[in-house]
Amino acid sequence: MEADGLEWLVVPMHQLVSWGAAGAMVFGGVVPYIPQYRDIKRTQNAEGFSTYVCLVLLVANILRILFWFGRHFESPLLWQSIIMIITMLMMLKLCTEVRVSNELNIKRRSFSDFDLNYFWHWSKFTDYVQCVLTFTGVTGYITYLSLDSLLFVETLGFLAVFTEAMLGVPQLYRNYQNRSTDGMSVKMVLMWTRGDTFKTVYFILNQAPFQFSICGLLQVFVDMAILLQVYFYSYYPQKPASHTAHPASTKAL
Repeated sequence: MEADGLEWLVVPMHQLVSWGAAGAMVFGGVVPYIPQYRDIKRTQNAEGFSTYVCLVLLVANILRILFWFGRHFESPLLWQSIIMIITMLMMLKLCTEVRVSNELNIKRRSFSDFDLNYFWHWSKFTDYVQCVLTFTGVTGYITYLSLDSLLFVETLGFLAVFTEAMLGVPQLYRNYQNRSTDGMSVKMVLMWTRGDTFKTVYFILNQAPFQFSICGLLQVFVDMAILLQVYFYSYYPQKPASHTAHPASTKAL
């Protein structure tokens, strides 16, 4: 009787927790980029952020949305992808405007030039939009023709989460090359780790497609490896490796 009497409280509380978890899943992924956006806006300097992070996340989330048409998964995951795409487009717009305003006497580059040497380094935000729409159109058409193939759908889902899972690898390699984590935001890596851990637990508890859980675990391992680099290079400084300058990696801040 007592259990029945508490049911009126337990059920709403369970629903509230579910809504909270879903909201955290939808918006939690974009939170780490808010401080970066504000910092670029304040300093008018985008050199510390690589727009390749936007490229990777755009590709990953477009593929994830296409995967949804072949195999419906949790709605919060779908909305997360939509919100992330909007966020990355906003980041691209700001970074492009700031970078162009700081460059003098530079030849304008556009997507229609089809010059691989300047891929994803164009002069106008509209060029990035054209590239994203082209990629979406091509992959969307291929997906439409192949939705009846279970192998294609499962491969599409794996590519989506695997692309996102690899986001931290370039930063890991860059730290190894530099023998240092100077210039990398430790706060951001901690936020990535927290978010990736929550996301992976959410995948497992909600029985999301296995691709999501496997690649979520991979993301956590990469984040932990970067944090280990922070500890190691802080307490055991290494002699800087002699190598040529290289562009900032995808998760460099």
